Amino acid sequence: MSLRVAIIGAGPSGLAQLRAFQSAQEKGAEIPEIVCYEKQSDWGGLWNYSWRTGLDENGEPAHSSMYRYLWSNGPKECLEFADYSFEEHFGKPIASYPPREVLWDYIKGRVEKAGVRDYIRFNCPVRNVTYCEESGQFTVTVHDHNTDIVSSEVFDHVIVASGHFSTPNVPEYEGFSTFGGRILHAHDFRDALEFKDKDILLVGASYSAEDIGSQCYKYGARSLVSCYRSAPMGYKWPENWEEKPALVKVDNDTAYFADGSSKKIDAIILCTGYLHYFPFLGEELRLKTGNRLWPLDLYKGVAWEANPKLFYLGMQDQWYTFNMFDAQAWYVRDLIMGKLDLPGTQQEMTENSMAWRERELTLETAEEMFTFQGDYILELIEATDYPTFDIEGVRRTFLEWKNHKKENIMAFRDNAYRSLMTGTMSPTHHTPWIDALDDSLETYLADK
Repeated sequence: MSLRVAIIGAGPSGLAQLRAFQSAQEKGAEIPEIVCYEKQSDWGGLWNYSWRTGLDENGEPAHSSMYRYLWSNGPKECLEFADYSFEEHFGKPIASYPPREVLWDYIKGRVEKAGVRDYIRFNCPVRNVTYCEESGQFTVTVHDHNTDIVSSEVFDHVIVASGHFSTPNVPEYEGFSTFGGRILHAHDFRDALEFKDKDILLVGASYSAEDIGSQCYKYGARSLVSCYRSAPMGYKWPENWEEKPALVKVDNDTAYFADGSSKKIDAIILCTGYLHYFPFLGEELRLKTGNRLWPLDLYKGVAWEANPKLFYLGMQDQWYTFNMFDAQAWYVRDLIMGKLDLPGTQQEMTENSMAWRERELTLETAEEMFTFQGDYILELIEATDYPTFDIEGVRRTFLEWKNHKKENIMAFRDNAYRSLMTGTMSPTHHTPWIDALDDSLETYLADK
């Protein structure tokens, strides 16, 4: 009897896993029986935009943290699939910073070509996963909203690919309960036009604060102030955007900061990150980590050391994204199919993980972090038949991107880079990002 494998989530990580198995099947291998459970009504994970916030149509927590007008905040050349290029998908070279709809179309294109949609059960959130030592199998309990039936099935392996950018981390500050304006987390931000002519406070100093603030500026916010705990973002912001040290408190219409200054504000957007949240997993199976490059308890970043029949994909903080998920998915596939072996003991797995963690703790610069994650991906790729690619070239592109942001944070998306997969130089987009108010697929792909 063949193995049964459950994949939880049909976002970029879960789809990478489906593509990995399909790739092996294409080459003549016999693959396990696969069921992929997806709580949304379509695939794509976060890239599947929804206007909904709070709860979805089934009463489940809304998954997507995407908003209208979101564009890639890093070059597409750094996330291109090694087995499916942007050129192959779109039939021509396209500019380096696509909007969300363009990236979603690209993600879908590969799995549509691979024909893996039939493995996915949509509107099926996983409620519970348990492991039986006696049988050596998992029981996965799922609520199928299509039929409103809760049922359980047995699997030999479970792959958790549900992501970690959908459950918001929401701190509280003094005065929030009586603040007279809107308070929302970045997860619930949907449209910058809502904040036109408003004075906005952004709490946080990472990518969400940078990008949501840039969107609000682009679509007409009156002023922006962002505040930080440890260090400012430090870019050359427009005149109406300033950075302050930590928020101390708010009252009805004013924010007060650690340097003694204050500012009148209309709305507060909490760009305060996300939680690794797995309510469907029991204590003995549940990964507990912050958002970092090397979470512990995962051998090679994927196999749950206490029970390596369980796997996690994409749980790292991410410089690399789609191609890292691919590297992990191919590696997990080969562990499950017996092409790769695990170390003989849990201690050996843990020692391997600890060596990576110790190296992670020495990292100080962004360049060192790019190199660290690139080395990790290369180690996985070299163990499988995933097409290798120019990881050093990706690292150089990341460095160019960093420099372009320092030069002009409002214009870095106007730069173009060379594909590391095809060697083709990307064209410059027909409209500068700051003037590109229409982010639709049709407008982006138009020649002018």
